[in-house]
Amino acid sequence: MGAAGRETRERLIETAERLFATEGVNGVSLREIVRASGARNVTALQYHFGDRRGLLRAVLERHHRDVETARHTLLDAYEAGGEADVHALSGALVRPLAAKLAHPGGRAYLQILGELVNRPEPVIGRASVSDPADSTYRWRELTGPLLEEDATRLHRRFVAVRFTMVELARRAQSGPHTDDRLFASHLVDLVTAVLLAPLSPQTRRLAAERDRGA
Repeated sequence: MGAAGRETRERLIETAERLFATEGVNGVSLREIVRASGARNVTALQYHFGDRRGLLRAVLERHHRDVETARHTLLDAYEAGGEADVHALSGALVRPLAAKLAHPGGRAYLQILGELVNRPEPVIGRASVSDPADSTYRWRELTGPLLEEDATRLHRRFVAVRFTMVELARRAQSGPHTDDRLFASHLVDLVTAVLLAPLSPQTRRLAAERDRGA
C-alpha cells in the first residue's frame, strides 16, 4: 500500500471513530463516513475494510494494543507480588482503559466500547473468554478464585467489565475533564465492591432454583 492509500485508510478510521462515537455504530452510513473523511473514491472503504464490521474492527484495534500492553504489565506486577488483592485486580481492569480519557480518539473509543458492551447481545466482554492471550481472559482467570462461588456462577466478572466500560463511556462523553484521577480511583473502588458484594439469601435461593430448573 502506498502513502496515499495509508493516508486514506487512516482518515477513514479517524472519521469512523468520531462518527461511531457520536452517532452510534449503526447510526451512520458507510457513505457518510466516506464523504466526511474526504476520500475521493467511494469504494475506498470497501477496499480497505470490506464492510462495517471490518471498519469497526480497525477502529477498536487502533487502541486495543495499548490497553492490552498496559493491562498485561499490571497483571505481571500483580502476579510477581504474590498476594491475593481484588482491589489491585480491579485497577488492572480499569486503569488501562481510563488512560484513554486523556485524548479525543481515546474518548471516542471508550464511547464505542460502552455501546458495544451494553447491547442485548454484547460484542465486547464475552468475546475474549476463551483466548488465553487476551488480557481480559487473564484478568478473569486471576479474579475468579478470589470470588464467592455463587458470584462466579452469576457472571459477576462480566458485570464488572460491563460496569467499567459503561462508566468510562459516560465519562468520555461528558469530557474532556481537567483531571480524571479521582474518577478512575473511585471507579476502581466501585469495581472492587461489585466483585466482592455479598449475595443475599434471596439471591442464593433464586440462583439455586434456576440451577435446578425450577
